[in-house]
Amino acid sequence: MAIFSLAERIAQLNTELRLLVKAEQDIESGWQRVRDQEDRVRALMAGGHDTSQAERLVDLLKQTLVEWERHRTLIEQHVTYLQREVDPQA
Repeated sequence: MAIFSLAERIAQLNTELRLLVKAEQDIESGWQRVRDQEDRVRALMAGGHDTSQAERLVDLLKQTLVEWERHRTLIEQHVTYLQREVDPQA
């Protein structure tokens, strides 16, 4: 079992916090892409075009974002764990 110094735990925590910020940004921009794609699908529908592939893309984007959100939850849990390791009083 590896034993980490306080400095190493703090460095890990800082890394995870940066990853959490990036995950939040990626998820938000992903949901914006979904909204943009849904707008495109509506425009195609209004023009009488076949939207089956575009709708499939929207579904895949949403599935991907659900996985990204699950990953964000894991990062949050790891941050919480590391915060307790760094400051057990908190």
